[in-house]
Amino acid sequence: MILENGTEVTLRRHAGARRMTLRVSRRDGSVTLTLPRRMPESRALAFLRAQGDWLSRALAALPPARVVAFGALLPVEGRALLLTPADVRAPQVQGEALILPGLRPPGLTAAAFLRGLAQARLAAASDRHAAALGRRFTAIALRDTRSRWGSCTDRGRLMYSWRLAMAPPEVLDYVAAHEVAHLAHMDHSPDFWAAVARLCPDYAARRAWLRAHGGTLHAWQFRGAAAEEDNAEEGREIDSVSET
Repeated sequence: MILENGTEVTLRRHAGARRMTLRVSRRDGSVTLTLPRRMPESRALAFLRAQGDWLSRALAALPPARVVAFGALLPVEGRALLLTPADVRAPQVQGEALILPGLRPPGLTAAAFLRGLAQARLAAASDRHAAALGRRFTAIALRDTRSRWGSCTDRGRLMYSWRLAMAPPEVLDYVAAHEVAHLAHMDHSPDFWAAVARLCPDYAARRAWLRAHGGTLHAWQFRGAAAEEDNAEEGREIDSVSET
């Protein structure tokens, strides 16, 4: 569906939806309206018109898209590194530069570098925090999700966004602590947050950084690099408004 102002909205009917929910992804600016399966489209259109001002504000608040290209300053572990082409086989950090193979697409090689970095850092952090809690996880998976920085299943499988490799190390560590704490508490109860505080005493500051700056990490476009959609109902990187 395309609105009068040119905004494209994806209508998604869901059998479990009890009301309409309009979402704007901070990752790519996509707009999705989820509605009950039998709700008429005319009512959905009326809801979109009623939320026109909210939608305009949400879209205007999105950080500008950044394309990964040679000469760009890409955040890597909280540091802005200059993407520089060179006759190398694999990416490598040299001082304030991230050296990339000059004959390959920089988006693909930079994404692969960040994924490898995230795998190493998150595995180490997850191991450390799990040992501190006396818990075990079964696997770690990396994705490029739209709405969540991490998740933990009831089977002990941890999932993280590889874009965390772009954030300061202490922020990545907080997300690992957050998800590992779910191995003990599959909720966000006071006991859960007490476990997070035990693993990461200053988690509030790190969480605040992610809320304030996480959108800038999602704004980077790695052309050609695969991205997976995350359809979580409650997400950290989605602005939403629901029918009352």
